[in-house]
Amino acid sequence: MKITDNTVVQFHYTLTNQAGEQVESSRDGDPVAYLHGHKNMIVGVEKALADKEQGDSFSVTVTPEEGYGERQEDAVQRVPTKHLQGAKVWKPGMIATVHTEQGQRQVSVVKVGKFMVTVDINHPLAGQTLTFDIDVVNVREATEEEVSHGHAHGVGGHQH
Repeated sequence: MKITDNTVVQFHYTLTNQAGEQVESSRDGDPVAYLHGHKNMIVGVEKALADKEQGDSFSVTVTPEEGYGERQEDAVQRVPTKHLQGAKVWKPGMIATVHTEQGQRQVSVVKVGKFMVTVDINHPLAGQTLTFDIDVVNVREATEEEVSHGHAHGVGGHQH
């Protein structure tokens, strides 16, 4: 089965930066699962996965425009410390998760105060050209519930 809109795709990936350094990998855990065609994946990866099939392995290099966007130098905000998730004690350079109206977002800690933290709201990988080495593990038709919810359920997907 080819990857088309409304299919659920499970894949493993290794992500490297322009210097060839590994940034992330899913290979030690469950594969990533997403619902194709619903803006649940960065554009460059979703485009590259279109029409691929289970068992396909390939690499794709993604520019910032089709990845995590260009860095916005003025994209800093002060947020209450209690809104940061991922650690008990925060230090500059650490990556935190915050909940926004658009869902969860990763931010970088810039400066820590007593009650407020200054964060860089650029994605930590913004402005970078990245290479994804991808192995397609599984492709299946999405259920009606997955399509109506707009995301994949089950292993590697959204857990309700």
